[in-house]
Amino acid sequence: MSSATVVCNRRELGKMENGSLNFDDQSETHNNSNSNSNSNKMSNGGKPKKNYRLVSYDELPNYMKDNEFILRYYRAEWPLKRALFSLFQCHNETLNIWTHLLGFALFLALTVVNAVHVSEAVDLFGIFRTFPGTNTSHDSSKLFMFQDLTELVSMKNRSHPHGGADQAHHIGAIRWPFYVYLGGSMFCLLSSSMCHLFCCHSHDLNLFLLRLDYTGITVMIITSFFPAMYYIFQCQPVWQIVYLAVISLFGAFTIATLLSPTLSSGKFRPLRTILFASMGLFGLVPAIHAAILNWSNPRRNLVIAYETSMALSYLIGAGFYVSRVPERWKPGWFDLVGHSHQIFHIFVVLGALAHYGAALVFMEYRDRVGC
Repeated sequence: MSSATVVCNRRELGKMENGSLNFDDQSETHNNSNSNSNSNKMSNGGKPKKNYRLVSYDELPNYMKDNEFILRYYRAEWPLKRALFSLFQCHNETLNIWTHLLGFALFLALTVVNAVHVSEAVDLFGIFRTFPGTNTSHDSSKLFMFQDLTELVSMKNRSHPHGGADQAHHIGAIRWPFYVYLGGSMFCLLSSSMCHLFCCHSHDLNLFLLRLDYTGITVMIITSFFPAMYYIFQCQPVWQIVYLAVISLFGAFTIATLLSPTLSSGKFRPLRTILFASMGLFGLVPAIHAAILNWSNPRRNLVIAYETSMALSYLIGAGFYVSRVPERWKPGWFDLVGHSHQIFHIFVVLGALAHYGAALVFMEYRDRVGC
């Protein structure tokens, strides 16, 4: 048999294998390319390697179908390594991950600078200063907008009717309630980021991470009460215990409820929002109590401004979370940027920062005045 016949037969074989009737002089080259391509798609044991691409909402497994108004750019059942490196890819969870991952980094930095007393950075280089000309957030005498040093000493004397002996033992406010809040915030923000990063791996991990995410939100709400209740009611320890015990029990009930797999599904989104909002609204009780107790305090208006900003941020964010606006209005337009969950994340970080500002006020007031 001639060599030309052999080549021709090989070409025919290649065409039959490829299901093609196209006579092309490059058939042998294409066959070699196909062979190499097929070998590259083989993994251990001769199994084909899965192509991990972004899919549409309709292609998702049922357990991942949460928001029908986001139509594309989903990751589905990716291995952990691919999910990890998707941190640097563009998909519909990218900004959900980074908004809270950067928030975690910010609160970690705030924790460090507070621990090492970098006073310029404690108030984010002036954001939490109460008026122009304040040099550092730890210079508490400058943080009292409506009171000079004489009035401050007078107030302190009223708090210590026995005078100098008590004042001599005053060494500043205890810091642990403040760090409890910072720790709770970091836990919430990091667990949220990890949930959005790895929820595409499997059904079991998806369910576990959703529970972790809800637990993080609850922990953040609980720990946000600690600096406020501790410092405001430092001279009324009974009320400290009452309010912190109630919110802790409320939080434990919420976590136990949300650990139910059924309540982790998308259809119970409004119920989860009601539980979280109820925990936050409970804060109105000690807030009213504190306002009455400290009505003459010159820091009252500043604290109210911070805490009102926090409450509005959380409520507005929750409104976006439940309503799924704006993607509800234009499905598919906000798949990558601008959908409701991203907006919700931003408001959570803003609310946490507002409460951080209030916590600085509580703590530094007790630093200066004591009980």
